[in-house]
Amino acid sequence: MKYTVLFLLFLSFTTFAQELNCKVEVNFQNLPVNNRELLVDFAGIIENYMNTTRYTNEDYAQKIDCSMSIFFTGASSDIDYSAQIVIISQRPIYRSTNNSPILTVNDGQWQFKYEKGQALYANQTSFDPLTSFLDYYALIIIGMDMDTFEPSGGTVYFKRAQDIVNLGANSGASLGWQSSSSVYSRWGLVNDILSATYSFFRNAIFDYHYGIDIFSQNKQLGQPKIANLVDVLWIMYEKLGSINSVYVRTFFDAKYGELIDYLRDYPDPEMFAKLKKIDPPHSSKYDAVMP
Repeated sequence: MKYTVLFLLFLSFTTFAQELNCKVEVNFQNLPVNNRELLVDFAGIIENYMNTTRYTNEDYAQKIDCSMSIFFTGASSDIDYSAQIVIISQRPIYRSTNNSPILTVNDGQWQFKYEKGQALYANQTSFDPLTSFLDYYALIIIGMDMDTFEPSGGTVYFKRAQDIVNLGANSGASLGWQSSSSVYSRWGLVNDILSATYSFFRNAIFDYHYGIDIFSQNKQLGQPKIANLVDVLWIMYEKLGSINSVYVRTFFDAKYGELIDYLRDYPDPEMFAKLKKIDPPHSSKYDAVMP
């Protein structure tokens, strides 16, 4: 009931961001000159695909701002490439010119074929190392955005992303699609999101963003909602002794700076000590604001 009331209240001042406003940058300096020439139109092709492919049945004017920075790392032929990609998304904060970061991912395991000038077609029932990769991240971006507007609102998109993972894991081009012990994996991200283990954390993400949206108008109400997400993770940490989750790590990669900004004067003196244990990779950032 609490979430329903908050969701309906939120609807009174916002609309769902739907589909993508994606900016794509490409760096192919590590490739031979011939391959660079073959990729001269690649950024525009990918940007057009991301911004024109329909991933939902909704039709809203406000699109999700996101970006892809693609760094080519190798070319074994005129059509076979490997790349590293940094993907970032954000959403506007209510009554503000600022944005809240939602996703920051660095994926270094992308291999695909591309011929100069080829047309890209969306087909989420079969696997293609190029377009399925793009579809996976489009669905992750949309799902994470929807989760900020409704508790677990992105589930349908995460399930479709999981379907792509399963197709990729069973394909002849499974690099990056299978279960992995690496710090980041596509399989780990979407499986953690849909796991019951992290359901309380995932539901707290909606309340967290409600707190972000009302913070400037009502700090006394907004700040505790932001802090509640840390408390949810702290309970999990105390129970498990650690939190080894691609999903949680991805959240903090996007959000650690925002958490510091909104909680630096929070009355609980242990807040940043908790964050240091929950989010060790950013412990030095939390140290900098601890008394």
